Amino acid sequence: MEITFLGTGTSQGVPVIGCTCAVCRSVDYRDKRLRVSVHLQVQGKSIIIDSGPDFRQQALREQVNHLDALVFTHEHKDHTGGLDDIRAYNFRQQQDMPIHAEPRVIEQLKREYSYIFAEHKYPGIPQVEIHPILSDTESFWVQGVEFQPIRALHYKLPVLGFRVENFTYVTDANHLTPEAMERMRGSEVIVLNALRHEKHISHFTLQEAVDILEDLAPSRAYLTHISHQLGRHREVEAELPDFIRLAYDGLRVKL
Repeated sequence: MEITFLGTGTSQGVPVIGCTCAVCRSVDYRDKRLRVSVHLQVQGKSIIIDSGPDFRQQALREQVNHLDALVFTHEHKDHTGGLDDIRAYNFRQQQDMPIHAEPRVIEQLKREYSYIFAEHKYPGIPQVEIHPILSDTESFWVQGVEFQPIRALHYKLPVLGFRVENFTYVTDANHLTPEAMERMRGSEVIVLNALRHEKHISHFTLQEAVDILEDLAPSRAYLTHISHQLGRHREVEAELPDFIRLAYDGLRVKL
């Protein structure tokens, strides 16, 4: 399996429009963060988790020339705002794009992208094949690849993380149940969100994420959904345990 971090930033990305803080003015490429998303190449399949507003730019940058399916963690716009750009794959591959999401998320997509789901469709719009995720405890299959859902809370909003083989990905969370922790345990690589140092209503802080990862003890761990308030990449990473690294846009990880 190869994982590519398409984006590792928050809903505003980094740099933030109009901000002149040290992070937003940094010339370190690792401090330039598009909205959060990952690309999985596993069992011969190309699967993306979340297509935010930067989806087109990310796919071009990483040369994701083929896409077999799209999986959503939840319905927030920084995770769904690039759905329209799957049109390129429709045209190139001459098939509908399989979309996997919880029913609540699908209903939100239908409201925000009503033209995709209209009875009388305009020529050239995205073509999708909907696959509802109906359980947060039972595995589902994406093009023959097993996904185990990991239930988390993003403040009061239920969101999903996913375990695929020995890789676990959880973003936009500030609470994990003991059951979810056990589903994550034993993963070789875990990705977890760490927004900033200060407490936040809907995201793990850096220390909260580190505490969870030290409990789960994967071989390698990466932090994502990082804001400009966390600090500069090189300075923050220098303070982390050796097995925990900050992810950055374009980072590739192999299992």
